[in-house]
Amino acid sequence: MNAHGLISRRTALRILGSAAMVAPALLRSQSQVFLQVTREYSTRAIHLMQETAVVDLLNQFRFPDYSEKPPRSERWLHVPGSFKAEDAATYQQSGINVFALGDGPGDFAQAVRFFADWNGFIAAYPDWLMRIGDAGDFERARAARKIGVMLSFQDATHFRTPDDVDVFFGMGQRISQLTYNFNNRIGSGFLEQRDGGLSVFGLSILERMQRVGMGVDVSHCGDQTTLDALDAAKKPVLFTHANCRSLVPTSLRCKTDEAIRKMAKTGGVMGIGFIRFMNRDREPVTIEHVLDHFDYVVKLVGVEHVSVGSDLDVVGNANPIGGGFQPTNQPNFARYGYHADQDGKITVPGLDHARRMFDLTEGLIRRGYSDADIKLMLGGNAVRVLTEIWGPARA
Repeated sequence: MNAHGLISRRTALRILGSAAMVAPALLRSQSQVFLQVTREYSTRAIHLMQETAVVDLLNQFRFPDYSEKPPRSERWLHVPGSFKAEDAATYQQSGINVFALGDGPGDFAQAVRFFADWNGFIAAYPDWLMRIGDAGDFERARAARKIGVMLSFQDATHFRTPDDVDVFFGMGQRISQLTYNFNNRIGSGFLEQRDGGLSVFGLSILERMQRVGMGVDVSHCGDQTTLDALDAAKKPVLFTHANCRSLVPTSLRCKTDEAIRKMAKTGGVMGIGFIRFMNRDREPVTIEHVLDHFDYVVKLVGVEHVSVGSDLDVVGNANPIGGGFQPTNQPNFARYGYHADQDGKITVPGLDHARRMFDLTEGLIRRGYSDADIKLMLGGNAVRVLTEIWGPARA
């Protein structure tokens, strides 16, 4: 430890190396990756991360990089044995125990294929991966140093009828946004021309989701659809990745105080996102502006309703690289209040790398939060709320 209470990479590696007895070969791979990290973290931050089931409520796992042919994220799903120890090490060293995915289903058939791919992928690597399906899985993943994967979608177009909710819950889906950015049969996304609110069909889907124990997420919903869903809810509602419009008034993607208060009244939780234009309406944007959103929600509704939903992949990418879906091509995209740094990046310095949750923890320490409150925001709140939504854990 140095004079500032920081520990060296060598000491950090020793602290984080308790899994050596279980997987020595993997730890050797991790050591090589870890030694590339130049940051130092306080013993307090490392212990808080160690002692918490850390949950990212919206993490894209790994965006495709189209300079790789095919991208590794596609190989992992379709080529047996392509997910290697060094790949697993990146996830384990991130400190994040549970990654809630952020894909979009397209339609029923595409959603079935998604679950086939991901359930097969998780099953193929049981030493490293674990599907998160009930409340007890959070702690099991943390204790075993498994990479917890929560199957979730950013849209609900795959629900043709309420009975489909049961079908996909059986396949492992545990959270679904009601809409993405535009209209579906359920309601309106925030980029839609007019927000018509929650439809009759949408109400039937919401009610079935809450009945079976699937989390209702309204992160991308328009204001009226958001409020309608909150008013109709009988269980907690999630903002898996959203920020505060009072701090970023140019971004309609951010949530109003009214919506945040109603979310808290349901018992829900709000995951703060790390995209720069959702944290400040002008340059520069730093980690301090992200921390301002944590502070704002804590003061508005209480620390029990704050979590993390980075909206990045594990290594800190905000979108696919060199192709794929590009959000800026969407109609009405100006509602995001988009801006980037001088290099065109939309991530926030310090929160744009694989171990960003350690940097976030250091920031929460700087802001004067207690250990108990930091643990709540890193994962405790997400675990508590999802436990209530899902019901009792299996024995």
